[in-house]
Amino acid sequence: MQDSLIDQLEGALASKELSKRAEVLRHVTDLFVFGSGKFTGKQIDLFDEVMSKLVETIELSARVAFGSRLATLPDAPSRTIRLLAFDDAIDVAAAVLEHSPRLDEAALTENARTKSQDHLLAIAGRSQLSEPVTDVLLERGNNEVAARTAGNRGARFSTQGMSTLVRRARDNSALAMCIWSRPDIPRETVLKLFGQASELVRRKLEAADPRRAAQIRGAVLQASDELQTTARTGSGEYAQALAEVRAINSRGMLDEACLLRFVEERSFDKTAVTLSLRCDLPIGVIERALAQREPELLLILARAIGLSWETTKAMLRFQGGPNDITRERSDTCFASFMRLKPSTAMAALQFYRLRERSKQDPC
Repeated sequence: MQDSLIDQLEGALASKELSKRAEVLRHVTDLFVFGSGKFTGKQIDLFDEVMSKLVETIELSARVAFGSRLATLPDAPSRTIRLLAFDDAIDVAAAVLEHSPRLDEAALTENARTKSQDHLLAIAGRSQLSEPVTDVLLERGNNEVAARTAGNRGARFSTQGMSTLVRRARDNSALAMCIWSRPDIPRETVLKLFGQASELVRRKLEAADPRRAAQIRGAVLQASDELQTTARTGSGEYAQALAEVRAINSRGMLDEACLLRFVEERSFDKTAVTLSLRCDLPIGVIERALAQREPELLLILARAIGLSWETTKAMLRFQGGPNDITRERSDTCFASFMRLKPSTAMAALQFYRLRERSKQDPC
């Protein structure tokens, strides 16, 4: 077989006729597809040498047909697969990018960093996507790419990826719905997404019918409370955090340093429980303060219980992800924090306490 392939290769490369080269490639591909799963490593390398030389010299339609035939084969020649995946023509690259098991994480990440939005869209449709790949897809991809990535149940997301999803979903209801429907979305992300999206929904509804503004605000708040309670009840992580923080508090050690440690560990549940205990407010209020983008309530709570700016600034990162605190936003929040008198903040905290108690005991 090797002599026969080499003879055909030499003849095809010597020919100036593209149709003849395409014909040889089709013949070589037939041989490979028929025997796929039975070849040795050296034999696959020979096919790789033959195919990679021919695929660069044939017309577009032939490359498209060739790529679609190799796309799903688990032993497809790796160098040839890479050439197809990085082809500028998406009709050639799409099937390989979406289906080929021969493309590893490094190749997919490189492709996502350098190729077109159509290439990214094809990658987003793979049955499995690792965190480094989804990070790039969400950072570089357009809205269509982001939505397909978020809707892919085989995609996995890093903390950075989840933050990017929530940030991009603020003004994108289609993307928000994709995130919302995922069964593996972390509770913290659910709260952030709902908190931020519900504010967007509230503004749209108020604009449509200003007279019903008070009713709408109440409905959104009630829905938020119900969602938070459901998510919290089913969370083993929350139960563990609650037990640990209560134990620390019973020993009189739940101080600011402890809170800052939880924040730096990015433990949403421990941070929320700690603030709830120190502020004497229901956990739902604290979760909304941490999850929503508006900083006012968090600044009031921090000032009321005497937290430093360092700890307060660290907590603000929960609202938009670790990379979402710009210099301008930080400076604005710092100015508000310093203007807010502790006595005013304590009065506001007392108001929040009374309001929450009246909800629990309306009579």
